[in-house]
Amino acid sequence: MNPLSDHLKENMDILFVGFNPSIRSAETGHHYANPNNRFWKILYEACITPRKYKSEEDYKLLDLGYGLTNIVARPTKAANEITKEEYKEGREKLKKKIEFYKPKIVCFVGKRVYLEFSGKRDVHWGLQDEPIVPGTIDFVAPSSSGLVRMKMAEVINIYKKLTDLLSSIQSAVEHGKGDR
Repeated sequence: MNPLSDHLKENMDILFVGFNPSIRSAETGHHYANPNNRFWKILYEACITPRKYKSEEDYKLLDLGYGLTNIVARPTKAANEITKEEYKEGREKLKKKIEFYKPKIVCFVGKRVYLEFSGKRDVHWGLQDEPIVPGTIDFVAPSSSGLVRMKMAEVINIYKKLTDLLSSIQSAVEHGKGDR
């Protein structure tokens, strides 16, 4: 299977980081393509996107200032198939992407994605106290997988905080209080 292409540009507002591509995503060449994945629904219902996008439109998120990547490139049926070596290699590659593209916010789509990236043992939902890569803001959101047992309303409320955070950053920049 071919690796899934990242959708990245410099100075994005938000970079969404998932675990790795599903088999379905690898087959279609688009992020979050599994019909059981709720990523596109969550973004729309949390007011992050103006409409519900389809996975085939994943590249259009760049027009909104959002990018897509994964901590591990190899497609699997489940995240528990990812090896420690793959996470280690992925961590280094992701750090370089963040340093190069300089997104304002890095949203980790899944607590374990952030735990693997940060090396921390425990984190809370939402804004993190210290970014792993200086100059960005780390935000931890629930995985959009259909396997997540959280209520959809709770998941959406966490993602809505991402919208509020981005608005406050943009407001600070407009009023000359931000450095971005």
